[in-house]
Amino acid sequence: MSQVLDTSSVRPAFGSRLAARTAIVAGRLIAHLPPRRIRAVLGLVRRGSRPARYEQALRARQEVTAVSTLCAGHYCLQRSLATALLCRMRGSWPTWCSGVRISPFTAHAWVEAEGKPVGEPDDTATYRAMIKVPGQEQT
Repeated sequence: MSQVLDTSSVRPAFGSRLAARTAIVAGRLIAHLPPRRIRAVLGLVRRGSRPARYEQALRARQEVTAVSTLCAGHYCLQRSLATALLCRMRGSWPTWCSGVRISPFTAHAWVEAEGKPVGEPDDTATYRAMIKVPGQEQT
């Protein structure tokens, strides 16, 4: 299977690139934690935020994938964490999700806003979310 990079043709401004890189580094560190610790860390980070709108979360995802080829590829855990963290840096929080599907068995992580996956392919609906970290008002 060939790797398709999910990149935007628009290069973010310097400040946005710096914020995205910060979120990517933090996402990479969090990605090494066990799932229950990831949930706990994200639960703390989301405090005091407002729910992210779809456009906000999509912009954050596009900036993350524009500055990181790893996040633009198959590193969905780091990409989803970085997207959520970048949204949080801007005061909002999408629903962070991690799930699996059985046929073929695979795991995936993504963010949702306004009840729909952000920037994800159509097959994301085939995953069953095992962990969700919604915004404060959604719990």
